[in-house]
Amino acid sequence: MAWLPKSKKAQRRLTVVLIAGVFLAAAGGLVLYGLSGSIDMFYSTSEVAKAKPPVGRRIQLGGLVENGSLHTYQDGTIDFVVTDGLASTKVIYKGEIPPLFREGQGTVVKGAFEQGGVFRATWVLAKHDENYMPRELSKALQDAKDAGERKGAPPTTEAPAKLNPFKVPS
Repeated sequence: MAWLPKSKKAQRRLTVVLIAGVFLAAAGGLVLYGLSGSIDMFYSTSEVAKAKPPVGRRIQLGGLVENGSLHTYQDGTIDFVVTDGLASTKVIYKGEIPPLFREGQGTVVKGAFEQGGVFRATWVLAKHDENYMPRELSKALQDAKDAGERKGAPPTTEAPAKLNPFKVPS
């Protein structure tokens, strides 16, 4: 073959490089195939209306929980409407909802569409703004405030200052 090097050493080197390339390509293909099941596309409700993802395909849907749309049932199922102001999507979820989840609040839900255009969620996340304070921190601050009042110290109602990891303390 005219394209092979003439030296036996160069031929062996070329063979090793080609075999290694085939194995690397196969490994890359397997990694991408394995990740394809865990990658969920994110859509807003208006993007869902335009894209119309197929029934059963897992996606993430984001928007605001529409006021007056949240209904809770005896069996633990809730349904609500997610909207971005342009389009709305009805969501059904069975399970525990996050403490911050409520009407008018931002949310991201993971699941798939069923026949009829209803979104069946398997996971619900309540989004929050920069004023969010975890329950544990809020309780700790309240306990510290109560302890300070018992010792006669003036009560504090301020949240702790935000820590800046790049600022050198003076």
